[in-house]
Amino acid sequence: MLGRETARSLAALSIELNRQLGVLIHRSGTIETVIVGSHDRIEIPVLSNVRSSGGRLCGLRCIHTHFSASGPDDEDIMDMVCLRLDMMSVLTLRGNESDLLHTVHIQPGSAKGWHVLTPIHPAAPQPSCITLIEAIEEQLAHNQALREVDKGQERAILISVSTNSKAEAAESMLELTELARAAKVQAVAQVIQHRHKVDPRFILGSGKLMEIMLLSISTGANLLIFDQELTPSQVRSITSRTDLRVIDRTQLILDIFASRALSREGKLQIEMAQLKYLLPFLTSRDDALSRLTGGIGARGPGETKLEIDRRRINDRIARLADELKTVGQQRYNRRNCRRKYEVPVVSLVGYTNAGKSTLLNTLTGSHLISEDMLFATLDPTSRRFHLPDGTEAVLTDTVGFIRKLPAELLKAFASTLEELAEADLLLHVIDRANPRWQEQAEVVDALLHELELEQIPCLRLYNKIDLLDTPPKQEQDSLSISAHDPASLSKLIEAVASILEQKAA
Repeated sequence: MLGRETARSLAALSIELNRQLGVLIHRSGTIETVIVGSHDRIEIPVLSNVRSSGGRLCGLRCIHTHFSASGPDDEDIMDMVCLRLDMMSVLTLRGNESDLLHTVHIQPGSAKGWHVLTPIHPAAPQPSCITLIEAIEEQLAHNQALREVDKGQERAILISVSTNSKAEAAESMLELTELARAAKVQAVAQVIQHRHKVDPRFILGSGKLMEIMLLSISTGANLLIFDQELTPSQVRSITSRTDLRVIDRTQLILDIFASRALSREGKLQIEMAQLKYLLPFLTSRDDALSRLTGGIGARGPGETKLEIDRRRINDRIARLADELKTVGQQRYNRRNCRRKYEVPVVSLVGYTNAGKSTLLNTLTGSHLISEDMLFATLDPTSRRFHLPDGTEAVLTDTVGFIRKLPAELLKAFASTLEELAEADLLLHVIDRANPRWQEQAEVVDALLHELELEQIPCLRLYNKIDLLDTPPKQEQDSLSISAHDPASLSKLIEAVASILEQKAA
């Protein structure tokens, strides 16, 4: 593990400097990095160039000196687990020479997740650490999940750090699970931590973070998805402490939208929202990559790469805004044309996956994509349908709502949501078979209030009654329907015609 002469030199230098010294050693035996710490601790630098995929060790072991007689402490074990080090060894010092070498390594399947070896003197015969590391890797290799990661399958641990009640946290976690499924990410584990106050640096406790890293090794996870919105500093803190990619709920929703948008307008809206989300994360400065400029007042480092990236993103956002204005003008012209011919407009609103697209397909005979999945369809769609008196109306399907909808996404879809303001009638589709239908309806009502659409007549549609044992109680300004069953929609069409007739009178 550590040669006698290397241990003697490391101990002598550490005592002379009165600082802890550490080395990161590759499996080939070459020293990758030398670390100079303080008297009390060392800090392992970011090693992005040697990190590996989920479930595997990183190929480096750390050995550092320690002025006390104790072996690896909690911080050492935390570094070993979070960085997936092959081993963590502590060389204790006594007087002016080395004392004992204490070693700990990850132990798959054990209760703790790691195992501490019996301390040995550096001069004593030492077993081959490579043999032990290969045995650990062999245990990990039996995990089928690793092969899925190698094939590009995203495997994520879903994390929620909540100050709310357990019921609210569990409900939010269920929705995050559905979002992960919509993004084609396999959720291998869920972790919920209740705290009185969210940690400003890591958002969760260090002990829970180490537990999550051990879980990632056993499950082959390569991604952490947080239910809460993370600040740029929190993302940097977690990624520098672990070797896994980290995203939050907002980024996950944006990724789903980016993969589902089909129209030109939808793609422009999503790109703008993603760029605005990315902008605060550009905080690292690198003067080595600066572009030198000449002339009076422009000497020195010139523009940093950070500033160039920011300027390019802002320029791109400005161009996208101009393109969206053009598309918005085209949409405005279409609305004017409808108003000219006095064609009434009925808009579908509701929580995502409430059945709006299915209802539009059934009423208009269309064949839009409709799946039992969050945000299965994004692009706004308008189709004509016939009323009982033979006249026509336009039925418009808009993007579904969701709790904690990213603010930038709402701004990006402002031009699309303008369609709702031009509607003569709103049909609020509610998934009545969902146990959380009341909370979902409240989210939609709150967003309609935020968009100042309360003055437009609204008819509540309790959908998916075919999945209920007993039909819901009839309420004023509401109907119970099954979007799959045309026979259940006759009363709906009559109610729509009646409301439109009253408004036109």
